[in-house]
Amino acid sequence: MEDTDGRTTPTTRTPHATDALDAGTTHAAHPLGAPEVPDTTGILDEALERLHASGPERQGWLSNHAPMAVEALVRRGRAPRVHRWLDAYRDRLEDMPAPRARVTRDNWREALGDPARIADWAGYFERETSGRPWREVLAEWWPRLLPGIAGGATHPVIRVGHAVRTLLTTEETAPRVTELAHALGYWAARHQPLPPLATLAAAPTAAAALDAVPAVPDQTEGIRHRLAQLTALPGWGAAPGGPDAARGLLAELVTAATHRYATHAHGEPVMLVHAATAPNAVLRTLPALPRDLWAPSVGAAWAASAAVTAAYTPAVAVPYRPAAVPTAEEVFERAAAHGDDHVIKFADTALDVGDPVALAAAVRSVGLIDPWFG
Repeated sequence: MEDTDGRTTPTTRTPHATDALDAGTTHAAHPLGAPEVPDTTGILDEALERLHASGPERQGWLSNHAPMAVEALVRRGRAPRVHRWLDAYRDRLEDMPAPRARVTRDNWREALGDPARIADWAGYFERETSGRPWREVLAEWWPRLLPGIAGGATHPVIRVGHAVRTLLTTEETAPRVTELAHALGYWAARHQPLPPLATLAAAPTAAAALDAVPAVPDQTEGIRHRLAQLTALPGWGAAPGGPDAARGLLAELVTAATHRYATHAHGEPVMLVHAATAPNAVLRTLPALPRDLWAPSVGAAWAASAAVTAAYTPAVAVPYRPAAVPTAEEVFERAAAHGDDHVIKFADTALDVGDPVALAAAVRSVGLIDPWFG
């Protein structure tokens, strides 16, 4: 498995080929027909309070996925499992690092992209979100952070997307606002722009664009080494035609990346999850942003998804069809029982897409990534 700086440890199973999977229809909209359960238990706030003493990483490079996974578990009606899941995750947590120097509105540029300042950035955003509305803070910082969307292997933007989804759809409690502050702080600390990229021929659809992404030549090391090799990406989504068109393009990209996982996940089952979950985080955040930020968000989401695809795409697709595609409820139950944080988050995104191909892709993640439980 790879994480923030792409170090690798074996966590995946050998894939097997099955019958071809129907590509299905790419959705122009992003249906949310999968089961979502309002949390009236207080478990999400309890879990976030447990986690906010922890930093966003451990060992200086592995991301803390717990805030994202527990949000997805609660969102999909598995709140009673959250504390058991956190107990199992406990050894993967480290205390928040000690602060170094206060980040302010005057000196933030010198701290941007410095992972040693993680605690400083968390404190900065805690102060910002306690002194003014979180939407205002998010709108100010979104365009500043977007160029570094690939930093931290896209985990920071994914964490922001989970935090914003909760704030948009549930009560704005203190732990939920603090979660957004820590997510933004993680993104600021791990902010890392991609190298300058040329634009290849434009692709007509997101699926075609992902298929046209050239693989980086040397895939022997971690994600930083791989992303540094990027030189060009296919053109896609550059002229969305307005905020509503931008939202449709983002939904198309999330659908295409989720579908593609079903046939390409054997390239690296854990890391290729992010080709779908990163743009979905952007899509989830759009309703909280001023509409003039929606179109610029498409380009950043495309760059993140395409970069992960370039870094880990296999040479050959493996056709895949499960014996039977379970229902959305059954798919997420499998993911929750499996327990792996990436599987839970990818299933959560697959349920957002909601079609049989997406659900089949989630089933494949359950089969390719080693389980925690059972």
